[in-house]
Amino acid sequence: MDDCIFCKIIEGEIPSRKVYEDDDVIAILDMSQVTKGHTLVISKEHVRNILDYSDDLAARVFSKVPKIARAVKQFDPACKGLNVLMNNEEIASQSVFHGHIHLLPRYSDKDGFGLKWDDHSSEYSQNELDQVMNAIKNEIKE
Repeated sequence: MDDCIFCKIIEGEIPSRKVYEDDDVIAILDMSQVTKGHTLVISKEHVRNILDYSDDLAARVFSKVPKIARAVKQFDPACKGLNVLMNNEEIASQSVFHGHIHLLPRYSDKDGFGLKWDDHSSEYSQNELDQVMNAIKNEIKE
């Protein structure tokens, strides 16, 4: 895509701090560095987000994530863990519409990154949860 910043990075038109590259992905340090070592794993094939990945592309891209994630966690002995995050669509905080996965090293619970995770399970009856389960199952295409 002509106006996609990640496509331009992949093509070498925009400089980046590349940590890994192969035929399917490029991994670069995120310019924002939410935490030290914040890395993006970017599909070389331009797709908007996970909703547009083919099964084949997903297999090729996601198979690279563990290797890169281990390197991101291990580069700094102070790193205690990491979040693997993919934002899909604007409502979910996607700001660059080219499929990419965030690897966020975690150093402490006060390292500048957090997720809000509220339990709303008490708001749904068992019948409603069964309806949701069945509706999702019916949407899964084999």
